[in-house]
Parts: sequence; C-alpha cells; structure tokens
Amino acid sequence: MRSPAVTVRVPAQLRPLTGGEREVAVPPGTVGEVIVALDTAHPGLAERLLDTDGSLRRFVNIFVADEDVRFLDGLATSVAEGQTISIVPAVAGGC
Repeated sequence: MRSPAVTVRVPAQLRPLTGGEREVAVPPGTVGEVIVALDTAHPGLAERLLDTDGSLRRFVNIFVADEDVRFLDGLATSVAEGQTISIVPAVAGGC
C-alpha cells in the first residue's frame, strides 16, 4: 500500500538540493507542513523558501492547484492527497 502524497514541482534553481529531481512526493498537510517535509528529505530547501521569521520569502511564489497561496491561507493552506504544489521563483528584470 502506498502512502498518501502530494507532488511538489521544484524549480531548476533548487534542484541541486533534490539531487536533480524535478518533482518530489511528500505527505499531504498544510503548505507549511509540506515545506517541513521537503526540508527533512532535502535539507536546505526551507531556508531558501522561508525567511528568518518563518514567512514565505517575497521572491518565492507557491501555488497549490494553480492558486497562489498568498491569496488563499498562506502557509496554512491545506494540500490534499493528489494535489500538486509548484514553487515558482519571482522573475525580475528591466530595460
């Protein structure tokens, strides 16, 4: 019997921490719990995603089922089995 899981899509910039994996499976829970599970399996991910007070870094966007968690319940957003989380670094540029 397989464990319930959610899929986390990992951007290229963070893949060295996941051994090159584009997607990682972790247990369902809140976005915050998913980040803890990610960091347990792949140390260093949490510090790239969260600032020192435990909030999502300004330049990191996390989407659950294509919805930005900042417009949902933030790190308390629930992630059900079978859902996909996408970590998307903000892109900045100029002329």
